[in-house]
Amino acid sequence: MTVAALMLCLQGAMAEEKRFNSPDGQIEVVVNDADGRPTYQVSLGGQVFLQPSPLGLKVNIDDMTQGLKLKDCEVQTVTDDYSLKTIKQSSVHYEATEAVCHFEKNGRQLLDIIFRVSNRDVAYRYKIYPKRDTRVAVVEGEASSFVFPEGTTTFLCPQSKPMTGFARTAPSYETSYTLDDAMGKNGWGEGYTFPCLFRAPGGWLLVSETGTDGGYVGCRLLCDGGAHYRIGFPQAGEMNGVGSTSAAVSLPALTPWRTITLGTTLAPIVESTVANDLVQPKYKASRNYTYGKGSWSWIIGMDSSCNFDEQKRYIDFSAAMGFRSVLIDAFWDRQIGYERMAELARYGREKGVGIFLWYNSNGTWNDAPQTPIGKMDRSAVRRQEMAWMQQNGILGIKVDFFGSDKQPMMQLYEDILTDANDFGLQVIFHGCTLPRGWERMFPNYVASEAVLASENLHFGQGACDAEARNAATHTFIRNTVGSMDFGGSTLNKRYSADNQHGTYRRTSDVYALATAVLFQSSVQHFAMAPGNLTDAPAWAVDFMKQVPTTWDEVRLLDGYPGRYVIMARRCGSTWYVAGINAEEQPVKTTLTLPMFVKGTQLSVYADDAQLQGGLRQVVQNKKQQLTVTIPQNGGLVVVGEQ
Repeated sequence: MTVAALMLCLQGAMAEEKRFNSPDGQIEVVVNDADGRPTYQVSLGGQVFLQPSPLGLKVNIDDMTQGLKLKDCEVQTVTDDYSLKTIKQSSVHYEATEAVCHFEKNGRQLLDIIFRVSNRDVAYRYKIYPKRDTRVAVVEGEASSFVFPEGTTTFLCPQSKPMTGFARTAPSYETSYTLDDAMGKNGWGEGYTFPCLFRAPGGWLLVSETGTDGGYVGCRLLCDGGAHYRIGFPQAGEMNGVGSTSAAVSLPALTPWRTITLGTTLAPIVESTVANDLVQPKYKASRNYTYGKGSWSWIIGMDSSCNFDEQKRYIDFSAAMGFRSVLIDAFWDRQIGYERMAELARYGREKGVGIFLWYNSNGTWNDAPQTPIGKMDRSAVRRQEMAWMQQNGILGIKVDFFGSDKQPMMQLYEDILTDANDFGLQVIFHGCTLPRGWERMFPNYVASEAVLASENLHFGQGACDAEARNAATHTFIRNTVGSMDFGGSTLNKRYSADNQHGTYRRTSDVYALATAVLFQSSVQHFAMAPGNLTDAPAWAVDFMKQVPTTWDEVRLLDGYPGRYVIMARRCGSTWYVAGINAEEQPVKTTLTLPMFVKGTQLSVYADDAQLQGGLRQVVQNKKQQLTVTIPQNGGLVVVGEQ
């Protein structure tokens, strides 16, 4: 044996290994420093879900991926109890094993890798220490990886190339998922947007990140071939090429969390609150923010609907529905104007209806011409605009067309949110990145699009044809990690103001009701139109008047990504069980519903084979079971008191 080979054997033999478990003992994480390269492995119930996967950072002051020595891991139990109206579970008790693993290089404290392991999630982040007098650094990349077992399949959303798509606004997290695909691909050459779902031989894993703000970059998932996926930083061409793809940090520095939610079924993934468990509020709410339903003319009437008379009609419609708001979209500044918008706001207040206003984020990063433009990218102008909104009682803003995950753009998100809170404004983002724990970090944050949303149903029949498939995907992937502003649940037959032309809806009215429950966002601007008061079934309109937008609890009952989903959400003492089906064959199943005791009166909204929906009353039986059938493109909703 050569001297070099002997040294390698000795180094391998001297490798340090640490093990720690979730509070229930089912999830085990193994950390190793073999060959000076840190790795971790994740098992559930004794079965490996992630094989040894690299860890570490590439930092301009040191290579923190190799030559490292694991000194020790400090292990303790951490708990947190918090309440948050805007996520899937209003009151959360979080408990996890925390392991702070200290790594040295050449005898110097270099890096901590901090793990949190709950009963359904594994998360980790890095702490970077100063190097002598160096107090700032640049993180150029991460070795952070996820190596999956053989036989794993993928459910992934490809990342767009930069400066592509409408008005060169990509990437905006608005591409279609590939389902049950083989490993080893890299999307369209640029990897995948978070969250990323994998089906391993023993169950399911959802990979994402949380805690990202203006202090770092938003990341994606790259595949290096085979089963090896790793964290990728933004693309150089994003933001019109302006700004670095790396992250500048002050030392000591903590990076955002990488999260892995895992289970033998999909229930832990759908029910996980990990995105908010690991973060803390960055500031206090300036007011008691409230939430609820709203209407939105643009999805049906497009740009021309953003005029004074039509928006007044939508305010009247929202008032008739008991909705909280209307969303007034692009070009309002030209087609209505500031003076008449103030008049609309006064009229809305008389009707008990508030207003959300659309804005273009743009400074120099895309060609989107929609106005108001140049109002959100500079602090002084932005705050002057927000002061006008506060004076006129505007509820919030919808800011569009971001198209980058570089650090300056992440800082812009944070700055818009922070300034908006100063003026008591809620914020929705569109054409944007994924929210990463923002419901808890930013108290006035409402939701992000970051999905192939409802406007595509207006723009192309193909999106209408695939509507149920996409909805049965989003409930298992995109909407599990953060609020999703989809803008759906139309009761129009066609996407046009007269309901007579344009793309046509393949899905049923009951489907529309079901997605109002399935899609989670504390503020929902539905794609309903004033004509629905007379041209839609009364039972459907009445349901949309009553359905909540904030929830106390969620349970996944059944489903498979892209095929069908049946989910239960609770608001107060009322449970809503909702399901949709994208498969050719009807879903026929007997649901066990322990939340409804024997004798409970249940309102059941269901479709027949021709997608003709209706409402019937059912009394819960002693087995607490209900047999249901959901046809293709149809829906199911069951409502009752617990």
